[in-house]
Amino acid sequence: MASSAVVKLACAVFLCMVVAAPYAEAAITCGAVAQNLAPCITFLKTGGAPSAPCCAGVKKLVSMATTSADRKTACGCLKQTAGTIPGLNYGNAAALPGKCGTSVPYPISPNTDCSKYV
Repeated sequence: MASSAVVKLACAVFLCMVVAAPYAEAAITCGAVAQNLAPCITFLKTGGAPSAPCCAGVKKLVSMATTSADRKTACGCLKQTAGTIPGLNYGNAAALPGKCGTSVPYPISPNTDCSKYV
């Protein structure tokens, strides 16, 4: 991973930690969201087929988000983290769960109202 990509990922993880404060009741954290989706950065930018580590991370997040609070937190974290990734293709982001053989209960989009999908 290039040095600038590591710095960007570290910034995204830090941002997620700060953003997680309002969702303190949830067991899932923005740090966990960012960590599990880090292997997906290339797919999110360029498309193609997601890597096995990427899909493993997506599936782990889906299994971790079992409560309404968890799903709300994960949704908010996805929105916040997505805004920190330059060149992110939201079409690829929306397609990611399906390409990994799973689903999430809300559309992955910067316009998603997370409060409606918990």
